Amino acid sequence: MRAHPPGLVRGLCVLWITMAQVAGQEEREKTTALKDLLSRIDLDELMKKDEPPLSFPKTLEEFEYAFNEKGQLRHVKTGEAFAFNAREDLHRWNQKRYEALGEIITQYVYKLLETKCNMTKEILPVDAMQDEPTSFIYLSADALTNPSKLLVLIQGSGVVRAGQWARRLIINQDLDSGTQIPFITRAMEEGYGVMVLNPNENFLEVEKPAPKAPGPLPSPPPEPSDEPAEKRERKDEKEGKKKREFYEKYRNPQRERETEQIPIRENSSSEEHVLYVWDHFVSRATAKNVFIMAHSYGGLSFVELINQREAQVKNKVCAVALTDSTHNIWLQETSKGTQDWMQQCCRNWVSSPEPLDTPVDTMLPDCPRVSAGTEKHELTSWTSFDSVFRFFREALEAEEEGEGAETSTTVTTRSSSLKSKHLDL
Repeated sequence: MRAHPPGLVRGLCVLWITMAQVAGQEEREKTTALKDLLSRIDLDELMKKDEPPLSFPKTLEEFEYAFNEKGQLRHVKTGEAFAFNAREDLHRWNQKRYEALGEIITQYVYKLLETKCNMTKEILPVDAMQDEPTSFIYLSADALTNPSKLLVLIQGSGVVRAGQWARRLIINQDLDSGTQIPFITRAMEEGYGVMVLNPNENFLEVEKPAPKAPGPLPSPPPEPSDEPAEKRERKDEKEGKKKREFYEKYRNPQRERETEQIPIRENSSSEEHVLYVWDHFVSRATAKNVFIMAHSYGGLSFVELINQREAQVKNKVCAVALTDSTHNIWLQETSKGTQDWMQQCCRNWVSSPEPLDTPVDTMLPDCPRVSAGTEKHELTSWTSFDSVFRFFREALEAEEEGEGAETSTTVTTRSSSLKSKHLDL
């Protein structure tokens, strides 16, 4: 076997060690750059680097969807229902697309209230200045002047606006189940004036000014070194170039626009809104009998209303239909008198596997609970549709019967007349 000269062996060893050191240094530099990158960005944001732009159509036509004759949302070309997962593994993008469609649906329902139901928009606050944020409600032509009956509709919390019970039902099921339009139409046919409240329109959202462009990343303080300054600067420049190249591989993910919320005066919450509409509209309406239907958080807002305006509500309201209401008379500290009135004048249709109108036990002494005939919270208003109007009709009959039994020296209250009717039955 041929022996290699000692000098050559030593040279190869030095070369191998040098190459290993260089490779190790490059790996350390990459590792350092990666650690630096991860310390400066959110890992969730990093996963969005390939996300499509967060810009979506502004109309149903541009979305290529339309409501068919059954009120179902369908794709105009395929006839298929709306698909949430339009892009796999892009949940945020799919959610933003769904929200964009939801905003279009909101405007679509407003248009139906105005064209199909012939309702008009009333701006809130009623004395709003020209530049201040405003909200609105919808009124039928006789909402304030109907001498007999007025129906007030209050939806739950969240993204739903005037005229909606549940956005998800509108998009995935149909307009009848998800909007208040069938209730409005039926009420008008039966001689009610109608008010459609808007308890979730609480603030004006405005875009914040764009922040100033960030300056260069701060450099870490130099470590003590015996290297010449010129050599150290060349080394720093080389490391900086490698970091920039590394960052370039992971471009900044798109960020949502930053906004701030300006509250609407005296309407900055659902409870405030319901109280404001009562004071400025319902209490001034000429209707002898007011009926209220409230879903979910709307029921809580109603209980807050009666806590604040107990005498007025008891005097003016004939019956209240709640659907899966989230109110709690103990936490909301309602009076014993209010609890007794709710027992007589309110009914809560709750999500339950039992058949529609089956009594459901409750531990709270507030109002009778019956099954809405569905276990889906958002469907409780729609499945209770006929029962609600029957409840209103029976309450009005009891009220009129109680009034007919009055003598010239006896005054019968709403609760006492309903109670006597209940005892007769």
